Amino acid sequence: MTKISDEKLKAERLRLKVMSEYENKYSEYVIAGIDEAGRGPLAGPVVAACIVLDSNKEILFINDSKKLSEKKRELLYDEIIEKSISYGIGIVDEKVIDNINILEATHIAMKDAYEKADIMYKEKTGKNINMLFVDALIIKNVDIKQVDIVHGDAISISIAAASIIAKVTRDRMMIEYDKKFPEYGFKKHKGYGTKFHMDKLKEIGPCDIHRKSFLSFLNN
Repeated sequence: MTKISDEKLKAERLRLKVMSEYENKYSEYVIAGIDEAGRGPLAGPVVAACIVLDSNKEILFINDSKKLSEKKRELLYDEIIEKSISYGIGIVDEKVIDNINILEATHIAMKDAYEKADIMYKEKTGKNINMLFVDALIIKNVDIKQVDIVHGDAISISIAAASIIAKVTRDRMMIEYDKKFPEYGFKKHKGYGTKFHMDKLKEIGPCDIHRKSFLSFLNN
C-alpha cells in the first residue's frame, strides 16, 4: 500500500473502527461475513465469498467493493486472503441460474462459500463459525445464527471484505471469458448490461455464458 500521512492513517483507522461496530457487538461469536457479486449481469456466474477476519491483523482501506478502484480491489484481495483466518468462495454458473433463478442461485453460492470457510476455520482452530453477517439476506438451509445487515458491505468490515473477494474473483473470471468471446467486451463491462453489450447481443445474439432468462428484451 502507498505510504500515507499520520493524519490520514488516524482517519482511516477511525473509519475502520466504525465499520467494526457490528463485529464488536457480537464479539463472543466466531463471525464470518458473506457477500456476492454478479446478481445483475446478463452473463457469467454469481460468485459469493465468506470471510473470517483476524481482528489482530490490520487491513487498511477495506470498504464496499463498489467504492474501490479495480487496482485497489486487486491489492486488497491478496491482503485479505493472506491475513484472514479462513475464507470460502462459492460459484454458480449461468446455466444453473437459468434453471432455478438468480435468487436461488445466490443462496446456493453463499451456502457453499460459508461451508468452505467453515471447513478451513475448523482445520485451523478446531472450532466452527457460529454467526454469519449477510448483506440484506438470510441464507437458506444454513443452521447457524445469521444477521442480515442492510447495506452491509458499506457498514460491516467482514461483509466489505467478502464483497472484495467476490468481486475480484468474478471479474477475473469474466476477463478470462473475454479471451474466449472477445466480441462481447466482457473484460470491460464484466457482463453487465451496458449499451455496447446490449447492442452486441441484438447484433449477434448470445454466447454460451449468457443468462438466457435475462435476455427477454431480445424478443421485443
